Amino acid sequence: MTDILRNIEKKIHTLDALQVRRNLWRKENKKVVFTNGCFDILHLGHVTYLAKAAELGEILVVAVNDDASVRAQNKAPNRPINPENARAFLLGALTFVDAVVIFSEDTPLKLIQQIQPDVLVKGADYDAAETDANSKKFIVGSTEVKAYGGVVKTIDLVDGYSTTAILAKK
Repeated sequence: MTDILRNIEKKIHTLDALQVRRNLWRKENKKVVFTNGCFDILHLGHVTYLAKAAELGEILVVAVNDDASVRAQNKAPNRPINPENARAFLLGALTFVDAVVIFSEDTPLKLIQQIQPDVLVKGADYDAAETDANSKKFIVGSTEVKAYGGVVKTIDLVDGYSTTAILAKK
């Protein structure tokens, strides 16, 4: 295995390993940005979104839904297209992504509570000011992040780019 591939693999963490890293980043006063998603077929919209998220802090942590949680979202019967380990590896290959963690819960709430990011980010199809947890625009973890002094942000999406739209072009 090459050094480059090893360095990508080093970015992929278990929750326990990520918590150790988070504690180091906290001691170093590094601003940690957290986002999550399926990232099934990595495309221009994903990369643009993640690059903008990375600019909101010094460390970008990306949480990736495991295969079972992607299927539970009922995106399509054949989803995910790429398995969780492949999706995590591709995200880790992006130079501005510092850590990747795969999660199996329906939402990343547990991760957010444990990692306590300084900035929680989602796409602009969500609303950082939404407080109704039943709303489709509500950002899971926003209440908790705001409660300990963190901030919640949204980032505009790139029109015309989504995994669903790409798959529809077949």
